[in-house]
Amino acid sequence: MPSDKTELRGLSYEITKEKITEFIKNNVGKKKAIIGLSGGIDSSLAAFFTVTALGKENVIGLLMPDSSSTPYEDVRDALTLASWLGIKYNIIYIDSIVRSYVANLNLLDKKALGNLKARIRMSILYYFSNINDGMVIGTGDKSEIYLGYFTKYGDGGVDILPIGDLYKTEVREFAIHFNIPESIVNKKSSPRLWPGQTAEDELGISYDIADKILYELIDLKTSEEELLKKYGDSASKVITLVKSSEHKRKMPLIAYLF
Repeated sequence: MPSDKTELRGLSYEITKEKITEFIKNNVGKKKAIIGLSGGIDSSLAAFFTVTALGKENVIGLLMPDSSSTPYEDVRDALTLASWLGIKYNIIYIDSIVRSYVANLNLLDKKALGNLKARIRMSILYYFSNINDGMVIGTGDKSEIYLGYFTKYGDGGVDILPIGDLYKTEVREFAIHFNIPESIVNKKSSPRLWPGQTAEDELGISYDIADKILYELIDLKTSEEELLKKYGDSASKVITLVKSSEHKRKMPLIAYLF
């Protein structure tokens, strides 16, 4: 018999859904919700909660593929989700914008180019937010936030983060529970900033392991020494990522004069 709670923290699916949808209602109000749809599990679950909270008529989805790094199945899955949710959507290929940057900056660094793509998408989301009197709905999860696996002022540039307190493994459990299309649920996590990129390969650790360590470190306040004894190199990797990405979770430092 299926459980009505998640494995890691025992979150109730229905109670958590109520809390997240109430959060969205309270913070978006009568504005339009603007959300990027990547065909991935995070944006799909965030969109599901947003539609549940506000109604499909108040949500606009943006698909922003790049032909060099966005596979066909991601576009297909994003379109499937938009149709399943019944929301309006726009498809904007960012290829020509990226090419313009590359040509003018002689941009050759793969990571810098990937971050640029994320920031281009953020700019487009806020353009649509401006013309629709909307708010940008973030799609980052708790694992990504604490591991620093997002682009500062890219996919990290949003107004609210509805699933920001759900670990990646929990996102997958919620997606399964609420019948997000199977092709999305079973897909490997990836920001698709360059061909063949996957989150777990780049991080060098699986989310299954990382989430257990993050849960003990952040929620249970387990000491670093205990985590290192229990998880070894995996704990060391997670702790390093959390510390090195702290600046991403803070507002810019101000030189206070008084």
